[in-house]
Amino acid sequence: MADQYAHTSVGAEPPMLPSLRWDEPPEGPVLVLLDQTRLPVEEAELVCTDVPALVVAIRTLAVRGAPLLGIAGAYGVALAAARGFDVEDAAEQLAGARPTAVNLGYGVRRARDAYRAAVDRGADPMEAAAAALTEAKLLHREDAQASAEMAAFGLALLDELLPGGGHRILTHCNTGALVSGGEGTAFAVVRSAHRAGRLRRLWVDETRPLLQGARLTAYEAARNGMAYTLLTDNAAGSLFAAGEVDAVLIGADRIAADGSVANKVGSYPLAVLAKYHHVPFIVVAPTTTIDLETADGASIEVEQRPGQEVTEVTAPQVVVAGVESGGGMPVAPLGTQAFNPAFDVTPPELVTAIVTERGALSPVTGEGIAELCARARQAGAG
Repeated sequence: MADQYAHTSVGAEPPMLPSLRWDEPPEGPVLVLLDQTRLPVEEAELVCTDVPALVVAIRTLAVRGAPLLGIAGAYGVALAAARGFDVEDAAEQLAGARPTAVNLGYGVRRARDAYRAAVDRGADPMEAAAAALTEAKLLHREDAQASAEMAAFGLALLDELLPGGGHRILTHCNTGALVSGGEGTAFAVVRSAHRAGRLRRLWVDETRPLLQGARLTAYEAARNGMAYTLLTDNAAGSLFAAGEVDAVLIGADRIAADGSVANKVGSYPLAVLAKYHHVPFIVVAPTTTIDLETADGASIEVEQRPGQEVTEVTAPQVVVAGVESGGGMPVAPLGTQAFNPAFDVTPPELVTAIVTERGALSPVTGEGIAELCARARQAGAG
């Protein structure tokens, strides 16, 4: 089950609650999530005591973002093992919760494989559960380290492409601490530029239809004291035409073997705009987001979300302007069909560079992607 665990008013600007944490109260181990559906109105936590509750949290985007989904998946396997549930069934449920985000399956497999290895060694259930938890915590630490490394590589690339500082960066969706064990992916680069005094303006796409940019990226930008401006997604072209964008930085949910990038829907149009206006289009993602088993962009399974996310405006999980908590206000005639892909795919020829914890790749090619993954494997083996 999942329950509200704690909440604080955002207006007081307390330190942000961690996006995800493992806890062991007297009643048994739990996975505690910062409920991102309630932001920015309030910071509230969900307590997941079993895998079905975590699957619901993943599908409803209470927890989201490629790297964090991997961490959540690993902890979910550990939770099932610690509470005596069927680990194999739990792993299957978790891995299928969101099909496009490759990190989710990666994290699930790592914890499940650690559990299996412990069982094969003759470990008892408690020891095998501990092995899964250890692997989940290791993945959590690795992601935080990868975030710091991507931030450094990304800032160096920005300074190379845009000497002199004063960067005006456009971003889409949310790629900060809310999606990571550390400070994020693309947003971590922006944050590094801000700390170095080289961020002039962060342009924040609102990110229809669920407003991850407006609700989450603007929330993180405000907390970090950045100069930022929110815009509707379809206003980005006007910014490019006016020469107000120096670079586009986005994250990724899956990168195919040829360098095609699946990211929040709306990313591909930004890449086309950037190409036309000769603006760098940079993807920031850990190597765990690269899927060498997916040959190209056409092979990426794109998640289709419910149509009501488009035909209704959903209130946050609090009462707003008389709309029932969690309810939707219709904005289209009853029975309207909606096209609502969660992601779109940008081909490699539109991507200036992919920044990972192993460095930046430019130009983006299949050979370069393979070399990045080989370096990551060698570093892991070392």
